[in-house]
Amino acid sequence: MKPFRDKRRDSRPPAKGGAEPPRRRDAGLTAGSEPKLQDRSEPTAAPRPLSRRDGALPAEHLPLILEVGPNQDYALLDSGAGEKLEQYGPYRIVRPEGQAIWQKALPARDWERADAIFTGDTDEEGIGRWRFPKTPLGETWPMKHDGIDYLGRFTSFRHVGVFPEQASHWDHMAGLIAAAKRPVKVLNLFGYTGLASLVAARAGAEVTHVDASKKAIGWARENQEMAGLSQKPIRWIVDDAVKFAEREERRGSRYDIILFDPPAYGRGPKGEVWQLFEDLPALTDICRAILTPKPLAVVLTAYSIRASFFAIHALMRDTFAGMGGTVESGELIIREKSAGRALSTSLFSRWVA
Repeated sequence: MKPFRDKRRDSRPPAKGGAEPPRRRDAGLTAGSEPKLQDRSEPTAAPRPLSRRDGALPAEHLPLILEVGPNQDYALLDSGAGEKLEQYGPYRIVRPEGQAIWQKALPARDWERADAIFTGDTDEEGIGRWRFPKTPLGETWPMKHDGIDYLGRFTSFRHVGVFPEQASHWDHMAGLIAAAKRPVKVLNLFGYTGLASLVAARAGAEVTHVDASKKAIGWARENQEMAGLSQKPIRWIVDDAVKFAEREERRGSRYDIILFDPPAYGRGPKGEVWQLFEDLPALTDICRAILTPKPLAVVLTAYSIRASFFAIHALMRDTFAGMGGTVESGELIIREKSAGRALSTSLFSRWVA
């Protein structure tokens, strides 16, 4: 997960001389981290040399549509006309949703019962604000996911600290950890507010959580306390995700499961620039390099609607050539409660041993 940005719509570069667009996570970054100027004193690293790997391509399973439906913790109540109406615990929330190009199914009175509405500049690079039609609400409120307590938060980039569609990946990961019946090490790059890390830790894994935003890491630590998982082995690391992964490769550190959810565009804590289509192949290659001899899975999520999942599917199959297993690719969707429509949120591709 990552701080305050609309993950699907941040693929444009920043205006000249302007601030970076908000993102859910950067190249270490995380969505919503404050823009930082390039550190000119730090030498630019040479591009990672890449070559096509020998060996048979993994089996493939596609398209795979992973669906999240309404439950007691979260529900997509309705959507349409560029907006979505959601239920997060006790609160009804209205936010912009560019993919909802159909018409709303529920009557206006249901939308008017919202507790919080994101208003202001709704452009993907803009900072907006929240309006509270009933009672002014605090910045944070208690939430749950599958029995894990965490904090929801009204951020200036319309996000609330959780991306419910990722629950399909979390459940899959927890199942792999439980079935392994051995110690499992998980690396969560671009970790945002930590729900994936908490799910992995609760399932019994040793977790390394990396995000470039100090604010996001602080929020994630709060979530760990709220969840009653303070004694679980989670390393919280503020760092550029790519540089951290490169150092792990040099140090010989290895992981059984790797999650990475990079932004379309972003900057790291020292001005590192990330462009999804330019930099994703190298990061995917590094992820293969830091797997244990008996790995379980590598999960990539891409919130860029300018690509097809076939693009990242082919990249993952090429990268994991010779390792066997299966590459599963498709879309993450949320099933609407009102009319049963599917709201697509992101593309994904995962290699599973």
